[in-house]
Amino acid sequence: MSIKDFIRNAIPKSLLEWNRARKKDAQRFSLAAQRDGGEVLTKDILVAQLKSIGLKTGDHVMVHSAMSKIGFLQNGPKTFVDALFEVVGETGTVCMPSSPVKTLQLLHMQNAPVFELKNTPSAMGAITEYFRQLPRTRRSLHPTEPVCANGFLAEEFVKNHFGEISPYTAISPWKKLMDAGGKIMYIGVTLDNAGTHLHTLEDAVDFCYPVYAKQVFEAVCIDENGTENTMQTKVHNPEFSKRRKCDGLIPLFSAKGVLTKHTLGKADCLFLEADKMFQVMKTAYEAQKITMYTPQGEKIKGYDE
Repeated sequence: MSIKDFIRNAIPKSLLEWNRARKKDAQRFSLAAQRDGGEVLTKDILVAQLKSIGLKTGDHVMVHSAMSKIGFLQNGPKTFVDALFEVVGETGTVCMPSSPVKTLQLLHMQNAPVFELKNTPSAMGAITEYFRQLPRTRRSLHPTEPVCANGFLAEEFVKNHFGEISPYTAISPWKKLMDAGGKIMYIGVTLDNAGTHLHTLEDAVDFCYPVYAKQVFEAVCIDENGTENTMQTKVHNPEFSKRRKCDGLIPLFSAKGVLTKHTLGKADCLFLEADKMFQVMKTAYEAQKITMYTPQGEKIKGYDE
């Protein structure tokens, strides 16, 4: 059990909820102060910053974000999304996670939720929910890890996700973005809380750790035409998920030249080349058994002995 999990288990739930509310109040106060002080982020400011980070016309990019960390946006999520569209242009594609899962995948699926492609909200933040509802946005049909895409390759990225027993296979939006030479941006978040692309390795090789739970779930998905479909899906093993140390891979990605660090608004930003990131992960795994669970190539008791 990680130190973070130990602390969470030791502290009463009511105190944890109070602390979350306190943090949200502090964020609202900070954003209001930025607004009142004239620290307003416009589309033009964000366009310039995105370009300086390295995003360019024709890029296909997956964006993970925490709006409260970016700063006060002139028109809320619209300002940020419009800036992304302007930079990648008509030949580029913007993608965002749109998972409805607010807790562990296992607990989510045990409640037998119905996933409606058109109506099930994204639990991945305000920007992703705004993006999901745009007229030209397409969404993949998957109960735990759907992806939204808008732009040149949107339809190609989201198709055929339904029916894949794992969300991260070679024909998933996650892997397709990598194969298309896409980029990944983490804005106000890190690999620890938004490193979904790291799971693509687990389905691309004969992975050595039991990262999936033994139980396979039946999931009901309603497509864009209102047709009810049933599929099977695996979910992550929560006991093994506790071992993740995703940020431990940042030095490796930096050393290999596939990750750079920046600032966008007031948020820290990680910018990665997705296809090269995958090759670095695969090579490191095959050579030293480096994974998000063992970022230093360390052994896991009971599995590597």
